[in-house]
Amino acid sequence: MNQTLILGNFITVDERKPYAKAAVVKNGVFSYVGSVEEAKKIAGPDAKVMDYGENFIYPGFLESHCHPYFAGDRLVGQAHLAEVGLADYAKYREIIKDFIAKNPERSYYVAAGWNETGEYVSKAFLDEICSDKILIMQTGGGHSMLLNSKALEWAGIDAEYAKKVGYAQVHVDKNGEPDGYICETPVLQVVNNLPKSMEDAKKYLLAWQDFALSSGFTGVADAGMELFYPECAQAFHELEEEGKLKLRTYAYALSPDNVEDPKAEVARAAELRAQYDSDYLHIVGIKCFLDGVTEAHTGWQNQDYADQPGYHGVERFNSHEKMVQLIVEADKEGLAVHCHSEGGGATHFMLDCIEDALKITGNKKQNNVLAHLHFVTQQDIRRMAETGSIPAVAPLWVTKVPAAFAMESSYVGEELANQAYPIKSFYDAGANVVFHSDYPVSPMMSVKLSFYMAEARNVPEELFPGLGAMPLNPSEAITREQALKAMTINIARAWHQEHRVGSIEFGKIANMTVYDCDFLHDSLDKVASANIIATIVDGEEVYKNNQ
Repeated sequence: MNQTLILGNFITVDERKPYAKAAVVKNGVFSYVGSVEEAKKIAGPDAKVMDYGENFIYPGFLESHCHPYFAGDRLVGQAHLAEVGLADYAKYREIIKDFIAKNPERSYYVAAGWNETGEYVSKAFLDEICSDKILIMQTGGGHSMLLNSKALEWAGIDAEYAKKVGYAQVHVDKNGEPDGYICETPVLQVVNNLPKSMEDAKKYLLAWQDFALSSGFTGVADAGMELFYPECAQAFHELEEEGKLKLRTYAYALSPDNVEDPKAEVARAAELRAQYDSDYLHIVGIKCFLDGVTEAHTGWQNQDYADQPGYHGVERFNSHEKMVQLIVEADKEGLAVHCHSEGGGATHFMLDCIEDALKITGNKKQNNVLAHLHFVTQQDIRRMAETGSIPAVAPLWVTKVPAAFAMESSYVGEELANQAYPIKSFYDAGANVVFHSDYPVSPMMSVKLSFYMAEARNVPEELFPGLGAMPLNPSEAITREQALKAMTINIARAWHQEHRVGSIEFGKIANMTVYDCDFLHDSLDKVASANIIATIVDGEEVYKNNQ
């Protein structure tokens, strides 16, 4: 088989050979990385040549926590509200009405990207737009949504349900009737019960794949594979059978809160792995939700909310005994536990569980993940490293937008709000830090902005004019080298895939991303305006920027 010669400025993330000018690919893996002269000799005169000139070639970027099905649904199956920015209900109304008019055949409608700041709205707002079909307006973060009367009726959300679940998760009016606003567990129940088909799922996953590859990512973690579609593994499998998968997915099976039988849940995940694990889909663990999010008053804090004395958030998975058992049983199967851990209380709880599980397993390389980490104490940052736990942090969230920061300060106090989203402290403690975007729960998934914001702790003004953002917790800024590892080799280690991906080295899968920017040495302004040139999977271009 002919070989492929690839030319350009390689930044390999291989400490033994950090830079190169050429690589040779054979059968989808690197057979040589080094000088142009030697590469040409090895490739031979008949080799296919991919010459990227003075552009920069990186290992294919990796994403440690996102939601592929949900992303695809939002890309092609929902009305887009996020483009509005701050809440503007007049514009929301126009966008939703336009989407309904363009999709009259649909039996239900979802509009995503709702920003909750500003006035409080109820089901009446949506009833005025559409009263004869299910209409749902979901926040960008996905933890909260507003339902019209038809949707409440369809979902069975009535006064009795609200009382059973709790008014923190189902808001009610003065008569005790649901007013349309729900959050956390009821949201997932609604989303999972919406009519779906296998063909829709495959369409959404392919739309997501196109987006991820065009954004420079060659491998992603699906944080709760069945979260939005229970048969997602089957959809991945069918796409691979059809030869349509290019993006590698490392999936975590979804566990219920306080799962009744942890051993059986681990066995289910292991069975999924046995049935579906393949070249492009790998089941690597189990996903749990510990809490919600601070902006919805559902993040599990170490202290009471400043505006709600006596209340510290929603404890979703809070059984210490069951979590310890889940971790221990997962370790037996070579699986990790990956947790949504937003508030400091949730993180403290999880680390207590991991410490007790370690007394049984002794395995600090299980690679249990705590994702989001909005607020974390210095003690728990040290414990994260000591237990071998993986902090999945979000550089794209580290900016202080005045309206949002004022709201957050009113919830947890300004002092704690100013300590949000540590990153450097995890590195200093010796943890294996990985980046995530949580896309599409968070509306951005960007390599260049991850580099920029990890160092600047702010958004570039030229890309977000008029936002008025300021640096958030700037003492937690990290270097570009650290950021590069957090999007490549560190994530590969978290998946136990460092022998296959995460760096450009002999014998590894030939996944690469090409940019017109040296992310390690160019100015931050140039980083902010960097352009992707191409994405390469298994030595073949799967995306090329023709602009």
